[in-house]
Amino acid sequence: MISLDLSGKRALVTGSSSGLGAAMALMLAKAGAQVAVHYREEAKAADKIVQEIAAIGGRAQAFSADIGDGDAVSRLFADVDKALGGLDILVNNAGMDGTRELCAASNPEHWERVIAVDLLGPYRCAREALLRMIKQKNGVILNITSVHEFIPWEGYSAYTSAKAGLSMLSKTLAQEAAEHNIRVLALAPGAIRTPINASVWQDPSSLQDLEDKIAMGRLGEPEEIARVVAFLVSDLASYMTGTTVCVDGGMLIYPNFRHGG
Repeated sequence: MISLDLSGKRALVTGSSSGLGAAMALMLAKAGAQVAVHYREEAKAADKIVQEIAAIGGRAQAFSADIGDGDAVSRLFADVDKALGGLDILVNNAGMDGTRELCAASNPEHWERVIAVDLLGPYRCAREALLRMIKQKNGVILNITSVHEFIPWEGYSAYTSAKAGLSMLSKTLAQEAAEHNIRVLALAPGAIRTPINASVWQDPSSLQDLEDKIAMGRLGEPEEIARVVAFLVSDLASYMTGTTVCVDGGMLIYPNFRHGG
């Protein structure tokens, strides 16, 4: 029997008070990891995830920080050190789409905020994690990108740029860290049924339009992403580094072309 065992591992999942991040935190805890549940403002939601983990016999603690603030990131990792005694797994999940704005009419401050959270934030978190993992000669960093590291998205140039940049950051860090027995990967989710996109999947016409873009014809569920996350950060994926794993129901195979170009 193949066992996915994260017992003894200490994991930080950024943006894990709800949605995809919450599913990831719960899945890692089920696999045996001690989990740092990160949130920015949603303290009650984060505490709820901690309680759910405790209810299944796991260990977790909530931590607050604005990932877009460099000083806050440094404090976050110092707090995790004190509580968990170190870090073995970092999942850079926190992010934002930002305001839909065509580039010519966009507010540069809005653009910069998305980059600060979606690209600079993961960079800062990865840097802090690497400082620790290099010393212990072991660790895994998993960056959550999006199918929009590959697919343009009108009105969201900051988001797509950040996700594409995060993909290349993952590859470069993997190259730098391999000699220290540290793996760095990216995971690109497709359309997943979470509260943040409820306005899409609760509307029949917009849901149909989205499902037509997916070869499997349905949205993914958070647990389907979380299971792949648990695999990638485990020793079952010990020979994987420097690549993006797409979990998108076939969105990237352009299903509209199945009947010809």
